[in-house]
Amino acid sequence: MDYFKQLLDLLKTEREEDRNQYRKLTETTSITERRANGLTWYPIAIRGSEMSRGDYLTVEVERTTHQDIPHQLRSGTPALFFSNHDPKTDRVEGTISYQNGNRLKITLQVDELPDWSRDGKLGVELLFDDNSYDEVQDALKQANELGEKHQNRLVNILTGQASPTFHPDIPVPTISRLNESQLRAVKNILAANELAVVHGPPGTGKTTTLVQAIKALINQDHKKVLVVAPSNTAVDLLSEKLHEEGVNVLRVGNPARVSERLMALTLDHKMAEHSLMKEAKKLKKQANEFKNMAHKYKRNFGKAERDQRKALFDEAHRIMKDVASSEQYIIDDLVSKAQVITATLVGSNQYMIRNLTFHTVIIDEAGQALEPACWIPILKAQKVVLAGDHCQLSPTIKSTEAARKGLSTTLLEKCVKLHPEAVSLLQEQYRMHEQIMGYSSQVFYANQVKAHASVATHSLFSGDSPLEFVDTVGCGFDEKLEGTSSTNPEEAALLMKHLAQLATELSSFYTPADFPSVAIISPYKQQLTLLKEQLLHSPDLHPYLSKISVNTIDSFQGQERDIVYISMTRSNAQGEIGFLSDVRRMNVAMTRARKKLVVVGDSATLASLPFYTDFVTYAEGLNAYHSAWEWL
Repeated sequence: MDYFKQLLDLLKTEREEDRNQYRKLTETTSITERRANGLTWYPIAIRGSEMSRGDYLTVEVERTTHQDIPHQLRSGTPALFFSNHDPKTDRVEGTISYQNGNRLKITLQVDELPDWSRDGKLGVELLFDDNSYDEVQDALKQANELGEKHQNRLVNILTGQASPTFHPDIPVPTISRLNESQLRAVKNILAANELAVVHGPPGTGKTTTLVQAIKALINQDHKKVLVVAPSNTAVDLLSEKLHEEGVNVLRVGNPARVSERLMALTLDHKMAEHSLMKEAKKLKKQANEFKNMAHKYKRNFGKAERDQRKALFDEAHRIMKDVASSEQYIIDDLVSKAQVITATLVGSNQYMIRNLTFHTVIIDEAGQALEPACWIPILKAQKVVLAGDHCQLSPTIKSTEAARKGLSTTLLEKCVKLHPEAVSLLQEQYRMHEQIMGYSSQVFYANQVKAHASVATHSLFSGDSPLEFVDTVGCGFDEKLEGTSSTNPEEAALLMKHLAQLATELSSFYTPADFPSVAIISPYKQQLTLLKEQLLHSPDLHPYLSKISVNTIDSFQGQERDIVYISMTRSNAQGEIGFLSDVRRMNVAMTRARKKLVVVGDSATLASLPFYTDFVTYAEGLNAYHSAWEWL
């Protein structure tokens, strides 16, 4: 089918660009730079080792310095174990099997620690993740075969060759905590034979709705449900919420947040608690002892030693085979008892669930999921539920060419266009004052999203205005270019002045301990650096520093704050707005605020896009327009 051939081409382009960027990052940089970029842990210390599946060796290591550097080493990714003594030869490849804080376990493709692991300083470095691309590619090829033979109704529906069908008379459970549009979404999910879409604008309780729908699905057909999302964070959130509702959840893969509650849901933890595990552990210990004895006989001794060494290794291998089969039994037992299995998109192909099929697969945050990766879980399903919002952030794509040719269009977006009958829009939001929400609802949701009575008029204090646009036009606040990022020092100073003034006003209503939470957002990284510096040089704001966070729009997706400031940064005579033209990203920024939203920008520069001109008009209509001169 042309549909999948095009996706395969786009995936190939993306893979090549991703590999080029990885190569640039690794080949031309020193170990110190790679460590700063989060690709490498170095130096590390070995904390233990044990035999694992397939006679491989799993080594537990800890990074001993530079522990606060954020890194990209995650469970399931391929990595290199190396020594700086001779990094060209002293290296062995493996896969990270566990990562938590400053410790990780890496399963190496060897059966004993190499001799060089005793020389020099050791490190672990991320390798380019070909495995994930291979798995995604295989899924697309498989989907293509099914589509060409018209063997799979779901594939035909998702590619637009057929229409989804629904049971007309499904009884809807009464769920008191859901509103009308949320109940409609649950009913739609239960009634769907192949496809249902939950469109959840900001603050409309998408997670709550999904959790109730999943419980209803389990009660309806007593079958296992697979729940996936593109990020570990999203998977974690759903896993925890389902667990709180008394659902038996099995979390496959490594949680991003390491909380006790989440860890208890993981396969590793449940295996360790299993009644049959004691026996397997005993056997494993025995195998390790045989192996250690074998290591005492060096390969270069005489024939008798070599034979003795081989006999001990053979015995260790034989025991490990028994361990593997009893572990497999435990895994099968845990999987069969679970009501819901949760994983990332690619994680849904891990060995313990690779060959399972499910009646229903739920893809959350589908607005941020690359379509090719979605096909891994879809192929395991008879019915798919897509949940998300295609009017918020789209997926991160490395190749601009692939994005332009359609990789940035998600399956969620396609299904909303192709099959409107499968879509339920959640229409009541529980986050924002109605004036903060109004513009977003008008532009993105055809005015269908309304504020729930509990938030519609809530404010920081009686008489405070929930929305302000502070216009810097005519102030001569010209942007500067720093590297590849724009900054606007005067705009940053004005924003801090405005915030300091607001803080003074709020001090008569709040103590520093219960001061409202504040987010300062800008699309430009350099502007954030400036804002952080200025925040530290604003003595009026120091009592509230713990309540103020400064960050990019992307890092606030899914979050909310009482007060949000957005520094638009761009101000130039040409009306160039760069990636401010990504209005979906702006939708995310503007809908983080609960009680007050302050946008600071230059209306003349922003006027090059109708989205901003209309926003200024919207603000004027609410008496929320101010000139920056009022603060100068």
